[in-house]
Amino acid sequence: MAPATEAELRHGTAGHELLFPAKPTASVLAKADLDPQFGLAEIAFGQPDPAAMSASRNLKWAHISSSGITRYDTSPFRAAMAERKIPLTNSASVYDEACAVHVFSFLLAQARNLPAALQSQAAGGSAAWNALRQSSSTLRGESVLILGYGAIGRRLAELLAPLQMRVTGFRRKPRGDEEIPMIAAKELSPVLAAADHVVNILPESDETRNFFDADRLKMLKPGAVFYNIGRGKTVNQDALWRALRSRHLQSAWLDVTDPEPLPADHPLRREPNCFITPHIAGGHAGETVSLVRHFLENFRRFVGGKPLLNRVM
Repeated sequence: MAPATEAELRHGTAGHELLFPAKPTASVLAKADLDPQFGLAEIAFGQPDPAAMSASRNLKWAHISSSGITRYDTSPFRAAMAERKIPLTNSASVYDEACAVHVFSFLLAQARNLPAALQSQAAGGSAAWNALRQSSSTLRGESVLILGYGAIGRRLAELLAPLQMRVTGFRRKPRGDEEIPMIAAKELSPVLAAADHVVNILPESDETRNFFDADRLKMLKPGAVFYNIGRGKTVNQDALWRALRSRHLQSAWLDVTDPEPLPADHPLRREPNCFITPHIAGGHAGETVSLVRHFLENFRRFVGGKPLLNRVM
């Protein structure tokens, strides 16, 4: 943490004692080592160990420094937090804009066939030049299904609105206030089979691991494009490779894989219609400052007894 950011954190929590881990992690996505001081803390900010949280007698609230809560999304942990009435919040608001822009960039790059166009030196009027022009689209009228419709999906739908695409959402528990049509689980198969673009933002959980297996990938419309910025473990990598290799899928754009990073010799890296970024969708300038300010806003709410932002438990 930069000195200026730490100073802002200290100023925002003035009057309270701050405890820092002996071994800070290099990434908000990294699992921190168990710190002997943790049992003293009443508030946790970062990636605290679930077992330490369950064992702590002092903990009153935990704020997770990522949008994903995979390591906390288990029935025993949820039950422990519910029994002790310990709220858990995440940092979805910090990352929704960057993640939505990232997948929006994927969609635009796909529509304009940028990977091929950027490598081409085709002369105007040539067959290759005309092929590039004819392979590009505007996305207007094309259909997109967003799976895991939360903060990121909502922002993505807003970005897509001016393009006049047909956008549908899917989430485990629809709330009824979604701005786009939502489908139930029983409707998923026919919608998958009709979508031109399938955007996977599903979190990793017992219910979603290997969600896109060989059978579900076969449900996708021939020639569809698949995007994953959720979690790598929600997709069977070998099945995805076969779907691309057979040209059942036109292409795939991935920011997450299983494992991460994907080995250099993995067959997905050799597929010309598979494009991979190294889990950077949420990254943006001033990311740590945004995280601290989001935490401090929730800190003020917690101290003031007000509803917390991004509460997930």
